Amino acid sequence: MLRSIPLLVLLAMPAFAAGPAPVPKRPVHTYSIVARDPETGDLGVAVQSHWFSVGSTVPWAEAGVGAVATQSFVDPSYGKLGLELMRAGRSAPQSLAGLLAADTASQVRQVGMIDAQGRVAAHTGEKCIAAAGHIVGENFSVQANMMEKDTVWPAMAKAYRESKGDLAERMLAALEAAEAQGGDIRGKQSAALIVVSGKASGRPWADRKFDLRVDDHTAPLKELRRLVTLQRAYNLMNEGDLAIERNDTQAALKAYSAAEELAPGNAEMVFWHAVSLVNVGKVDEAVPLLQKAYKADPRWKELLKRLPKSGLFPEDPKLMTKLLGAVR
Repeated sequence: MLRSIPLLVLLAMPAFAAGPAPVPKRPVHTYSIVARDPETGDLGVAVQSHWFSVGSTVPWAEAGVGAVATQSFVDPSYGKLGLELMRAGRSAPQSLAGLLAADTASQVRQVGMIDAQGRVAAHTGEKCIAAAGHIVGENFSVQANMMEKDTVWPAMAKAYRESKGDLAERMLAALEAAEAQGGDIRGKQSAALIVVSGKASGRPWADRKFDLRVDDHTAPLKELRRLVTLQRAYNLMNEGDLAIERNDTQAALKAYSAAEELAPGNAEMVFWHAVSLVNVGKVDEAVPLLQKAYKADPRWKELLKRLPKSGLFPEDPKLMTKLLGAVR
C-alpha cells in the first residue's frame, strides 16, 4: 500500500528532492500533542519548549486536512509537506512514512501527525536525545524529546484522555501534565497552540479557532492558558457581532456578557458591548458599561464621538451628550 508514496513524495517535495535537509546544530527540545476532537472534528496541535519562538517552527495545522508537530532536530518541511500529502488524500501514517523514507536524517527527527479522519502516526528517531518517546492513542499523539524524565509523555497521554472540555482545554491539560513531570531538562521558554475546524469552509481565517504563540516567557504555559481564555472571550464577542447582524439581540447580549465574564478587565469588550446596547435601544444599560470604559482610559470618549460618521452609532446629539457624561 505504501509503495506508491515515494513517487508522490518526490513530486511534492522539492526540499527533499534537491538533497537531504540540513540538520540543525541544536535540537528543538520539545513536548507536543496533535489531536482531533471526535465530536466536532476540530484538529489541533500544542507545544512547549526551551527554545525561542517554538510556534514558528513546530506546529502546523489546516482545517479539513490535519495537524503536524515536527521537532527534535527539526525539519519544518515535515509540516508543510505533511499537510500537502494529507490534502492530496494520503492518511497521516502514509504521509509520515513517505516523508521519513525520503529523509536521510530521519534518525534525529521526531514527528506527530494526525489527519481529518483521526488517523494518527508518530516517529521518534533512535538518535533523538533522551529522554525521548511518543504514545499514539485514539485521535491523538503525544511526543517529547530531551525531557528530564521518561514519565513526561505517558503523563501527557493520561491527562489528555482524562481531561474534559474542548480540544484547546484538553491539549493544555496535556502540556501542563508534561511540565508537572519536569518537562524539558533545560527548562522552558515558549509555547504555542493551534485549533482549526474539522471541515474547511473556504474561509481559512474563520476556520482557525485558536492560533496563539508565546515566544519568550518565564512561564509560557501559564501565559498560553491566559491567552486561550482571552481568545475564548474574543470568540464570544465575534458571536455577538454575528448575532447583531441576524437581528438576534438576545443572543448578542448573552454572548457579550459571557465574553466580559471571561475577561472582566478588558475595556475593549466593555466598550463595544455598550455600543451594541445603545444600538438596540438599551441606553440605560449601556451607561454603567461606558463609565467603566472611561475610567479605564478616557480616550474611549473620543472614540465614541467618531462612531456616528462611520455609521456605527446614532447621529443624536442629545444621546451623545448623555453618554459622554456617563463618567462620574
